[in-house]
Amino acid sequence: MSLVLPKHNRYAYSPIYERPDYSWPQEKRLAFCVVTNLEVYAYRKGTGWDPAKIGEPQNQRNYAWRDYGNRVGVWRLFDLFDELKLPAAHNINSLLYDDHPQIFERIRARGDELVAHGRTNAERQGDLWELDEARLIDDVTSAIRAKEGAAPKGWMGPAASESNTTPDLLKEAGYKYVMDWPADDQPFWLKTRSGPLLSVPYPAELNDSASIIHRRNTADQFADMIVAQFDEMIEQCESQPLVMTISLHAFVIGQPFRMPALRRALRHCVEHPRRDRVWWTTPGAVADHCYALPAGIVPGEGPSL
Repeated sequence: MSLVLPKHNRYAYSPIYERPDYSWPQEKRLAFCVVTNLEVYAYRKGTGWDPAKIGEPQNQRNYAWRDYGNRVGVWRLFDLFDELKLPAAHNINSLLYDDHPQIFERIRARGDELVAHGRTNAERQGDLWELDEARLIDDVTSAIRAKEGAAPKGWMGPAASESNTTPDLLKEAGYKYVMDWPADDQPFWLKTRSGPLLSVPYPAELNDSASIIHRRNTADQFADMIVAQFDEMIEQCESQPLVMTISLHAFVIGQPFRMPALRRALRHCVEHPRRDRVWWTTPGAVADHCYALPAGIVPGEGPSL
């Protein structure tokens, strides 16, 4: 008997070189998205990264380190995005609304996108019963709708955690896209029990938390990753439309000694000689464009127009 691996039925295999060609708005070829992660954590409870020791119990030190992102780091990032005239999207825990209103004032003033990112990164939805997960998604969606006047288009699970029914629940809650599946450099359609849901590229690699906290890379090494990725994709996109998303955590890259490296990398991108190929955008705008394309262009079984 041959080995049969556990599988999913969310998408079929699709080699990138076999796909139809298309372009982003104004015939751009590379969609460039900067996404921050703005998170709140439980004090001395639940889950959360630690800068000093892997697996360290939750305590006041690692709580305060993460809170630095909301008190200081995010404001440095806002200023940098303003300096470089970059749009951004923000993966937000909905409980951030409780005590951090100034963050949302700045996001609204910039016209940035809000992406639902769970209630708090102190919990994971991957092991929840379906009814409990549906309640979590509704809590997040309702909170954002009440504060912003509209529900978010996109979802990014805390730590990209999903249960077997997460895409189904997101589709049924009205979401247009999800960023939990880092399987591609182009958007593709996920199957759900209620119809297609778009997967928009989000990086497991080009992610400051994964790179700096888990792999112990320096800020300069992370910045070099951004530069190398951009330089390669700005050439690859001549033959294929691509998405380059950078994941930033305000409590990681927002530390002062790391900011110069990030500034160098982002300036390299926005000042690149071939920057005319780039669409400086957000995941939600990428999703809107894909929904407007004819059926059969984006990989997978999409909606009928």
